[in-house]
Amino acid sequence: MVITYDNKKIEQDVLNNTPKAILKKINKNNHKNKFIQGDNSRVLNALLDDYRGKVDLIYIDPPFATNGHFRIGKDRANTISKSNDDDIAYSDILVGNNFLEFLRERLIFLRELMSDNASIYLHIDYKIGHYVKILMDEIFGKKNFKNDITRVKCNPKNFNRKAYGNIKDLILLYSKTEHSTWNNPSLPFTQEDINKLFKKIDKDGRRYTTIPLHAPGETVNGKTSQKWKEIKPPKGRHWRSAPEVLEKWDKQGLIEWSKTGVPRKKIYVDEREGKKMQDIWEFKDPQYPRYPTEKNLDMLKLIISASSNKNDLVMDCFCGSGTTLVAAQELGRNWIGIDNSEQAIKVVKKRLNEIPKDLFSGDVDYDFLMES
Repeated sequence: MVITYDNKKIEQDVLNNTPKAILKKINKNNHKNKFIQGDNSRVLNALLDDYRGKVDLIYIDPPFATNGHFRIGKDRANTISKSNDDDIAYSDILVGNNFLEFLRERLIFLRELMSDNASIYLHIDYKIGHYVKILMDEIFGKKNFKNDITRVKCNPKNFNRKAYGNIKDLILLYSKTEHSTWNNPSLPFTQEDINKLFKKIDKDGRRYTTIPLHAPGETVNGKTSQKWKEIKPPKGRHWRSAPEVLEKWDKQGLIEWSKTGVPRKKIYVDEREGKKMQDIWEFKDPQYPRYPTEKNLDMLKLIISASSNKNDLVMDCFCGSGTTLVAAQELGRNWIGIDNSEQAIKVVKKRLNEIPKDLFSGDVDYDFLMES
């Protein structure tokens, strides 16, 4: 499926005809981390020269087509204000087709910058997100769609309108190829989880549960279709592992036999890292943000931990308050951040300077560049 609209450009025209930023370095360092002030479409085009196929993870929280201005109070620290007397942090005034094309052009450049191991997380809201999903299917391929993540962003509201309260937004996750980095994030088991999921206790007092030794799908040939201890898998199923592996587990006492002679594998809670992370997240936004739409730092740490490794390159071309950059720095990743807002630049620099210096190799470790 492809979404169409009047001002949609040919992809090659986007790549060939978008002006390329000329970047000047403000400091005289030569660090891996880059913080860039400029129009992100022109900056992304310029970065293709050195970074095509080298970015390992992208998180972006672009405008949501709200047709409004986001302001930051001059005299109220950490307070976002709606007063017309306060400075505009950024304007979100593109709507409809203009917004979709604005976002599409940047996604095309981001795809070109992504490595084969890369993923992209795009944070958006329920009003425009379904159109963005179609755009991303087109740009990255439906086969590379991984998740539509629901993010609970705030406490329940009691607005007087004829609709359900909105406490969530969504994150669309795509990979560049089938080889994307995935570190299988998990959550610690609560005591309630342990009591519910691991109800059995062995002679040593260890809690465990059991799972079937067979799985759906019948194999005609191969070891997993063979008999083990004169037992064949049930019809339409196959052993999860080869008979010699099952025999090893049995000798180790890892197989439990029922009274009717049905074998099941023991799974001990103390050997599990936790429960698999699901696609509904509760990461509420800061109550007193330093910048409009500032996102939860723990959420960004989860994303970066799940989809990148140490020393990988993380990018956020709508970096706003700089949460992505802070999370990447604290987790030992390299990063590139881009924003065009003077207010964003001030907030990000302040946040980076507040990170404990032992998380850097020396002084705050980044180059600051500006579009000239």
